[in-house]
Amino acid sequence: MLWDALPDALLLARIQFAFTVTFHFLFPAFTIGLASYLAVLEGLWLWTGRAAYLDLFRYWLKVFAVNFAMGVVSGIVLSYQFGTNWSVFADRTGPILGPLMGYEVLTAFFLEAGFLGVMLFGLGRVGKGLHFAATSLVAIGTLISGFWILSANSWMHTPAGYTIGPDGRFLPADWWAIVFNPSFPFRYLHTITGAYLTTAMIVGAVGAFHILRDRRNERARLMFSMAMWMAACVSPMQAVFGDMQGLVALEHQPQKVAAMEGHWETQRGAPLILFGMPDMEREETRMRVEVPYLGSLILRHSLDGEIRGLKDFPPDQRPTNVPLVFWSFRIMVGIGCLMIALGAVSLWLRWRGRLYDTPWFQRWAVAMAPAGLIAVTFGWITTEAGRQPFTVYGLMRTAESVSPIAAPAVAASLAAFVIVYFCVFGAGMWYLFRLVGKPPLPQEEGPRNDQPIRTAGITPAPSAQRPPARHPEPAE
Repeated sequence: MLWDALPDALLLARIQFAFTVTFHFLFPAFTIGLASYLAVLEGLWLWTGRAAYLDLFRYWLKVFAVNFAMGVVSGIVLSYQFGTNWSVFADRTGPILGPLMGYEVLTAFFLEAGFLGVMLFGLGRVGKGLHFAATSLVAIGTLISGFWILSANSWMHTPAGYTIGPDGRFLPADWWAIVFNPSFPFRYLHTITGAYLTTAMIVGAVGAFHILRDRRNERARLMFSMAMWMAACVSPMQAVFGDMQGLVALEHQPQKVAAMEGHWETQRGAPLILFGMPDMEREETRMRVEVPYLGSLILRHSLDGEIRGLKDFPPDQRPTNVPLVFWSFRIMVGIGCLMIALGAVSLWLRWRGRLYDTPWFQRWAVAMAPAGLIAVTFGWITTEAGRQPFTVYGLMRTAESVSPIAAPAVAASLAAFVIVYFCVFGAGMWYLFRLVGKPPLPQEEGPRNDQPIRTAGITPAPSAQRPPARHPEPAE
């Protein structure tokens, strides 16, 4: 009876993991970029002595603390699921993925945890240099954490450097090949730039919101300007890294790319299908809106390049949900194009001297607040749904990875997760909205020796006094 329930248990386990990992990834996607932004703000304050940078540092530090805490809590749940719902996967891949996750804890989590307290509560209690070092190390820690997690995830897509033991377990043979597997470098760059864009969209939206309420708010103008610079510079890079990652996927996971593009027939001079309705039963994409030859030009950099279709592969080797992969990819790309357009228009308005007094552009920026979060979510859906029906691509199927657990048990835990997540993290999100709903205001030009730092609620030491300005504060 237990094994008869396995198909239902498999589906529920997949839904549970998809729900928890999607919810969790929203927080690191913001935390990674925000940590670097805080390091830049504090560095600019120390370099220029401009009080606005310190005020913005304090403003976003509170947001970072709440977001970091929710990210850690939501991430703990994922490790438990490997033992409860995916024990077979954990057992067979443990010799490779276990050390990678251990390296993440040793090199990144301990670094973040060790300096987070200094970063959050040390302003005014330690020297300026030490506090800036703590902020920078927390930011570096988030990047290192992403390095190991994305290396482990990429290995599941393009496994390398392994041998398979007599018991079916994956054993390490070449750690260099495991860590720097073929899909890892561009996946890492694509994900990190995505995190920076996610932060830019949120920071830019908050700045635009407060500019619409008070156009003279210097700190809102400053955060808006910095976010638009990030959008203008990083969004084109994000597209380039995405293209490079797609070329790697075309070589190692052609079925995924065929599903992303909606191609069923192998052909030369393949069109780029802009929109359509993939039909898995009829094995065709209906109601296609396409651009001739552009698909081959993008993927093969040649007008007559050959693109393999899904019919070239056995049905059990194709992605299990082609429409999901197809439309998730288009949502990600569409939002990416909007972010590129936002950055380009910001450059034009900046050149015209109208960046801060164009209300329609500020409203556009406010509407783009969740754009980065949506884009990274659907990007991961494309990546992970395109890998199905495998957990380790081409080597271990998802159906072989699940624990021998009954469907009612998985259903009960899934229901509990949904209720707890929406209650606890809903309250956290509400508090974040309250924090960013308050405008950034000038407090002190810099921490003074005879007055408390109002944001932190502490009395600063002499070392926390504002450094002398090296440059005059520019007029907006």
